[in-house]
Amino acid sequence: MAKTPGAGELRESVFFERRENVSDGYGNTVSGDFARLYPPSGGVPAKIMPMRGGETVLAQRLAGTAMYEITVRNDSGLAGLLPSDRVVDARSGEIYNIRVHVNPDMRGRFIALTCERGVAT
Repeated sequence: MAKTPGAGELRESVFFERRENVSDGYGNTVSGDFARLYPPSGGVPAKIMPMRGGETVLAQRLAGTAMYEITVRNDSGLAGLLPSDRVVDARSGEIYNIRVHVNPDMRGRFIALTCERGVAT
């Protein structure tokens, strides 16, 4: 069974954002800016743990990327969470792109998000 964090380990505060679909004025929808998805204000307690880092070559330059595991308590507001959504650290403003989300304890109490920082959204 996967180890789930205790309340004292959820020291960070995060919120979730989703890209809005907006009208282009011609009857089509296009991707707009990111808007807050959950919670409506403030943040939710989270544990942010670095996993590994790496470098990729983009436009003949090295770009540093880092993988993180972000664990939050499961909530009905997170039921429709998608890999295209993103996590924002409420204190530092760091943006993490969600790659995968899983149920680590198989009881639905927590959500573990594998996220990447340092890449395009």
